[in-house]
Amino acid sequence: MKTIVFIFCSLLGGFFSSAFAATQNPTEILLQQMVNASQTLNYEFSYINVSNLGIESLQYTHSLQNGKPLVQLINMDGPQREVIQRGVEVSYFEPGIEPFSIRGDHVVDSLPSLVFADISRLGKYYDFIPVGRSRIANHICEVVRVVARDGLRYSYVVWLDSETKLPLRADLLDRDGDTLEQFRVVAFNLGNVVQRKMANFTMPVLPPLLATPSGDNVSLSWSVSWLPQGFTESSRSRHTIPDIDTMVETRLYSDGLFNFSLNIAPIGNQASDHLLRQGRRTVHSEVRNNIEITVIGDLPPATAKRIANSIVVK
Repeated sequence: MKTIVFIFCSLLGGFFSSAFAATQNPTEILLQQMVNASQTLNYEFSYINVSNLGIESLQYTHSLQNGKPLVQLINMDGPQREVIQRGVEVSYFEPGIEPFSIRGDHVVDSLPSLVFADISRLGKYYDFIPVGRSRIANHICEVVRVVARDGLRYSYVVWLDSETKLPLRADLLDRDGDTLEQFRVVAFNLGNVVQRKMANFTMPVLPPLLATPSGDNVSLSWSVSWLPQGFTESSRSRHTIPDIDTMVETRLYSDGLFNFSLNIAPIGNQASDHLLRQGRRTVHSEVRNNIEITVIGDLPPATAKRIANSIVVK
C-alpha cells in the first residue's frame, strides 16, 4: 500500500511540476538558463564595455573550485586593476587605493546586472520579448528584450549563446531606445581548460573585509510616497560626510535589476537644483525647505525627478 501511495504522490508531483513549467514564459525560462549557466559553468570572457566614457577591454574568468566560485576580473589596458571573488568575499585591487574586501555573491560592474537578477521577480514588472537569432563572437545566439511595463526604467537587449546560454552581448537602452552601454564578448573559452587554469591560480594576499555597520534599524525623519513598481528598500543608514561635518540620511532601493539611493542632508553653501546623467547613472538634486534631496542611480532623469518630488519630510 505504501508503494502505491508513493507512486501516486510521485506522479502527482510530476504533474504539478509539468503544469507549472507549462505556465512559464519560454523566454523567461531562457533567461533563467542564462543566470544558471553564468553561475555554474567554467568559462572565460574577453570582452569590451562601450559607453560614453569610452571603450574598456576586460577579461572575466569564472570557475567553480570545490563547489565555490573563484572569479577573476582584470582590465586589459593601462594600469592593472583586478577583482577577485572567492566564495562570498570580493577583493578589489586598484592603483593608488588601499586594497579592500567586501561580502558579495558577485563582482559588481563586471557582467551586466541582468546576469545576476532574480528572473522570477523581474517577471512581475518586465516583459521578456523574443526577438530572433543573431551571431556574436562566431556563435549563434537567441536575442531577447527585457522591457519594463511602466516605461519608467531602462531596458535590455541580450544575446544568449544557443548552446551554453551564456550572455555574449547586452545593450542597455534608454527610454528612447538609444544605447547607453554595451557589453560585447569578442572571444571566450569554456570547460575544463578554464577550471584547470583557475585551480593553478596564484592567489594574492587578500585584504581583510571592510567593517560595514548595519543601519537597517535607523529611524529616519522622512519617507518617499512614490516609487516605480517593484522597487523596495534594501538598506538605510545615517552617516557624517568627512571634512564638512554634515549628517546625511540614505536609503537604498532595488527592483532586482536597477538600483538607486535617496539622500537627505541640510543645505550647504553650494546647494542648488541640478541634474547630471553620465551613461546609465543619473544624479538629480533639489533643494526644498532647507534640505537637499539627491537621487543617485540607474534611472532615467524624469523618473529620478519624480521620486525626489515625492519625498515627504516629517
